Amino acid sequence: MELTSKLPGVSTSIFAIMSEMANRYNAINLSQGFPDFDLNPELIELVNHYMKKGFNQYAPMPGILELRKSISEKILNLYSHFYNPESEITITAGATQALYTAISVVVNSGDEVIMFEPVYDSYAPSVLVNGGKPVFVKLNQSDYSIPWDEVENKITEKTKAIIINSPHNPTGKVINQEDIICLENILKEKDIVLISDEVYEHIVFDSKRHISICESEILSEKSFIISSFGKTFHTTGWKIGYCAAPEYLTKEFRKLHQFIVFAVNTPIQYAYVDFLKNPGNYLLVNKFYQQKRDYFRNKIKDSRFRILDTEGTYFQLLDYSSISEKNDFEFSQYLTKEIGVAVIPLSPFYNSYYNDKIIRICFAKRDEILNEASEKLLKA
Repeated sequence: MELTSKLPGVSTSIFAIMSEMANRYNAINLSQGFPDFDLNPELIELVNHYMKKGFNQYAPMPGILELRKSISEKILNLYSHFYNPESEITITAGATQALYTAISVVVNSGDEVIMFEPVYDSYAPSVLVNGGKPVFVKLNQSDYSIPWDEVENKITEKTKAIIINSPHNPTGKVINQEDIICLENILKEKDIVLISDEVYEHIVFDSKRHISICESEILSEKSFIISSFGKTFHTTGWKIGYCAAPEYLTKEFRKLHQFIVFAVNTPIQYAYVDFLKNPGNYLLVNKFYQQKRDYFRNKIKDSRFRILDTEGTYFQLLDYSSISEKNDFEFSQYLTKEIGVAVIPLSPFYNSYYNDKIIRICFAKRDEILNEASEKLLKA
């Protein structure tokens, strides 16, 4: 049987390719974005507690109400915006499912969605599979800021959504208040939905603060806000996130959500309710990862890499232009095979080939792994 692919131009992700290569050559894997250290044992005990108490059947389709209330309180305390837990918050099977669902709500055949390059790899395929057209805007090369004039020029009558990601993967850039004002000016009189990927909201460095799109009265009324417990609590394999949006958007979101996953892991939802009662469990995450970032940067400061600024996430970009003339994929292969450290080339984050000799590493690793990897990178 021959099938007509809905994603004919999509192949195996660069993350899978580099992780497989890391295994084949026994290299330290700094490519895929996941922590390699244990999570808080209290959280494991809480999950076990609710499993043993019998909370093992389907949760309500939108998520258990207690967790939605906890999320509503957290958002209100941090960003001064109230989402009704009954009708405006939905628990999802990770942020990727939330993003796919939100995009599917908005995009129909021929619709255009603006997104920023380098772009996280799930956005464009989710638009394409719904018959839409991704419209790419390159971030400014000097500092990865957003060229808002270009964004405005790319808007057409077919534009249905803009996807924004802050803190930004892969660059680590964090939007500021000027960005919010620009977005407000662009969208305030347009019927364009904003999909805000804020999964790294609690990983922001150097006394900066995460500015959520929901802090803007203008933007919050037309936005899906998406976040993830996996990034915050080192539980990426549990795949639980959430979407907060006005009731009219949430109503449509849940129509699709119920037929994609219906509900997500019940005992883990109850465990998160208890864990969120202590704000330190998420408010101190930024300090933890800043220590990781600074530790790694200090270890490679004498290398031939140029260390780019990273304001958030647990990723670090490195410019290797003074080391090699190879393109970034060839250089990443070299680092994996010859140096023993697997990294991610930046070019796959672009729609068309774009090689600025930059690689991405993940520093969400134990210090001994970062130390060993740094010693190897010093030899490059």
